[in-house]
Amino acid sequence: MTFHIILHQPEIPQNTGSIGRLCVCTDTKLHLVHPLGFDTSDYYLRRAGLDYWEKLAPTHYENWEDFLARNPAKRLWFTSTKGDRLHTQAQYQDGDGFVLGRETKGLPDEIIQAHRNELVKIPMPGDFHRSLNQAQAAAVVLYEALRQTQNW
Repeated sequence: MTFHIILHQPEIPQNTGSIGRLCVCTDTKLHLVHPLGFDTSDYYLRRAGLDYWEKLAPTHYENWEDFLARNPAKRLWFTSTKGDRLHTQAQYQDGDGFVLGRETKGLPDEIIQAHRNELVKIPMPGDFHRSLNQAQAAAVVLYEALRQTQNW
């Protein structure tokens, strides 16, 4: 697997299901950092992921510290509206991970402060915006990384 998507405490099963489908289609590994806002047997999670979910095998982590302890070598990028660097300005490499925060609150401040240099944001030129849907943001950043590394 080339890239990794890390969902930090996701809350909406449909988004996680859709991201799972994205991961299967792009040979990307999905990591779920608990607590989750749903049960992974949730109907909506499986409905959004369709039969892709069976092929996914996401890795679960008790919390952020557990993820870091079990994945020390990965280079991580953190998606946030609080970043200064556009997602297209980062130079991605095979094996990079993309961390996305909760749908309602984003990434916790302590993660943002600890990883200021690895924050990337997706531009939103519309008059009204707070953030993109989590599944859309995952796809935008992942496909930019795939484009850069020519992993088609």
